[in-house]
Amino acid sequence: MTAPRPTDADAVRQFVVGRDDDGVRLDRWFRRHLPAIGFATVSRWARTGQIRIDGRRAEVDTRLVAGQTLRVPPGSAITPSGGVRARAPLSEEQIATAEAMVLTQDRAAIVLNKPPGLATQGGSGTHVHVDGLLDAYAADAGPRPRLVHRLDKDTSGVLLIARTPGSAAYFSRHFAGRSAKKIYWALVVGVPSINEGQIDLPLAKQPGTGGEKMMVDESGQGQAARTRYRVIDRAGNRAAWVELQPLTGRTHQLRVHMAAIGHPIVGDGKYGGQAAFLSGTISRKLHLHARRLVIPHPEGDMLDVTAPLPEHFANGLTNLGFTESDGDALMVSVPVADPVAAEKRAARAHSRDLRRERKGERRKRGDSADAPARKPARPAKPAAKRAGPSAKPAPKPAGKPVAKPAGKPVRRAPARPPRGKA
Repeated sequence: MTAPRPTDADAVRQFVVGRDDDGVRLDRWFRRHLPAIGFATVSRWARTGQIRIDGRRAEVDTRLVAGQTLRVPPGSAITPSGGVRARAPLSEEQIATAEAMVLTQDRAAIVLNKPPGLATQGGSGTHVHVDGLLDAYAADAGPRPRLVHRLDKDTSGVLLIARTPGSAAYFSRHFAGRSAKKIYWALVVGVPSINEGQIDLPLAKQPGTGGEKMMVDESGQGQAARTRYRVIDRAGNRAAWVELQPLTGRTHQLRVHMAAIGHPIVGDGKYGGQAAFLSGTISRKLHLHARRLVIPHPEGDMLDVTAPLPEHFANGLTNLGFTESDGDALMVSVPVADPVAAEKRAARAHSRDLRRERKGERRKRGDSADAPARKPARPAKPAAKRAGPSAKPAPKPAGKPVAKPAGKPVRRAPARPPRGKA
């Protein structure tokens, strides 16, 4: 998106739709670049013809095309987002940390290998996180990169960062549509009795933990959660090396599911208690690593990235007698979604999310104090009309009988004389 041509806030403003906004709905374009303008205002402008695309009227659900000129009516002084912005000051150490995490990058994405112990986003008491380092990847005049998914603080491995708002929307659709394949490695206590299977246990926030801890909830109130697993190798009955693939994206899903079947992830005291720690030289850190991510790329190819293991996980494999290449050999057979089918599923999921958002917006507008009064209900129809054609007719009123309409007279055959002697 280019900057507005006029500088006066009271004048008509014009924007050129950038390549990154190709295919974006008009209302979402405003949310992305002019967030101070509410949905009600955008709807009113579109309804009264004040918003124009290449000189033509537009609706709020119109899809924009790169290169089009968008006319925005006069309004308050609003600085469009996505242009030049003040960058957060980062120290040399922070910049070095950010650069050291990069596995690969291009015009659409930056793929990181997040180390254990580094949070993805900030929170209460959390001041050092990946989100706070994203300015290190931003161009001088470009948009700030965005997170499109998360990893737990103590989980290491592949973390995808979208470089532009358009690629963020693209990748988010594929994560929501489950067309992104995420493969995790974990060391677990004990060995599952079945070498390969699927865990299907709904999850919910555990009461009294402030949402910081999840639990299995089969009461009907929990959210569906499915995890596919298979055993890569085993160290007697002491521990196993497993490959995990989350088929849904619930908080702490892999950790809760493995603890629920009696095999907590090594180092996960939150869900496994003291039983989650192995004696000897095995580190007490969490042994859960996002090893591989396979996801469609905006330019048509598949983005397939593998993250090296952190030191404590690699040492754990060696100390238990496992060979890292054995796990990689199994991962080759991981199914990869067809890009066309994946894009269709992602588009359906994105449309579903948009419908939910629109439903919430309509509900908010209906509840607002300045919302127009609803039209009075129509008066009830007479019983005979409301009943429909299958209903029985109403009884005729008493009094003079209604004459039947005249019609063609019916001819009757003359009566035959009785048989007998003359």
